[in-house]
Amino acid sequence: MHRPRPSLVDQLRGATKLAVVATLSVTDIVEKMHHTIGGGPEVLGKPFESAVKLLTAPTYGAIRSVTRGVGAGLDAALSTLGLALDQAGAERGPVLAALNGVIGDYLEETGNPLAISMRLCKDGAPLELSPDALLAAFPAVSPAASPEEPARGDRLLVLVHGSSMEDRQWRRGGHDHGASLAADRGLVPIYLRYNSGLHVSQNGRLFAALLERLVAAWPRAVVDLTLLTHSMGGLVARSAIHVAEAEGQAWRSKLSALVTLGTPHHGAPLERGGNWIDTLLGVSRYSAPLVRLGQLRSAGVTDLRYGNVLDAHWEGRDRFAHGGDPRGALALPEGVTCVAIAASLSAAPGPALSGDGLVPVDSALGRHADPQLELDFGEARRWIAYGANHLDLLSSAAVYAKLLELLP
Repeated sequence: MHRPRPSLVDQLRGATKLAVVATLSVTDIVEKMHHTIGGGPEVLGKPFESAVKLLTAPTYGAIRSVTRGVGAGLDAALSTLGLALDQAGAERGPVLAALNGVIGDYLEETGNPLAISMRLCKDGAPLELSPDALLAAFPAVSPAASPEEPARGDRLLVLVHGSSMEDRQWRRGGHDHGASLAADRGLVPIYLRYNSGLHVSQNGRLFAALLERLVAAWPRAVVDLTLLTHSMGGLVARSAIHVAEAEGQAWRSKLSALVTLGTPHHGAPLERGGNWIDTLLGVSRYSAPLVRLGQLRSAGVTDLRYGNVLDAHWEGRDRFAHGGDPRGALALPEGVTCVAIAASLSAAPGPALSGDGLVPVDSALGRHADPQLELDFGEARRWIAYGANHLDLLSSAAVYAKLLELLP
């Protein structure tokens, strides 16, 4: 799954390929609508459909030929740019992260260089998971608990970003929870980067394997491990914990805390809205071809409809079909301090409490009307940041103060 970081030329080639595929897909949609509308009434057996197909075939064929030709020409031109373009130093991380969030599964399936490979990072740079490399990257031992007590080893903090984001976006408004916890608690911050367009359970499996390698290669003793997550990252972390428990992975015994910030444990209304739009577009044969546009959204995005965490939540199902919640009970990990922090745009508690603009408060706190799906964080470890939106959870001073209070 690991790939060397693609050059800017490779990424531009990937973007060109994506543009060509998108143009061809839109051409298919327009052609289908043309055939449907021009074919005549369906009740009469669409009497003009054959004639319309015959007459329009040269036009749409020409569009496809020109599109493929342009793509080949651009690819050839890009191959001549080489190192000059690669050294341009364009800031492309957030753009690539957003693109992967929307269609990252497609990028991965087609081998597109724009697909992000999962890596653990420090200061935006991928880490090599070997003892020597980790010792060079993290030379300092965590401070002792007290002047009289010698350092026992390192306390690792792994931060997991949300959908359509990347590791460097933990820094917001001049604040980074990881860097602050390093200064105030002596934790060693390590940041996950991943393709958020893949299914949550696919990323969970990859993340579990990566944590196993990290703990095995760490050059000093690992005292404990905390997972600090934002948005989709909380689902990925829960999935990884499930994998570790099922496979008996060693890192699970080091896990001491799981913190979720604005995680849609029980889904997000916006994705459910997108699912309804697909259904409504499919009602009419004239609008049905447009459903393909709505179905460009990634597997990761559709997992947010109900908060899918396991393979069983999506395998064997049409992820665009309208249906009920496919999940069963999945408890929080035992022996771990689990904290759920939500944000609300409301300035204060009230009967009409709003969510953070993306995730409802109850979903972020793990609350559910079905007792089997309720996540038992405990009221003492549930907290709401009022007057804050989804991204404010990354920079809020009040949220950080609560982290200091609730983390072991």
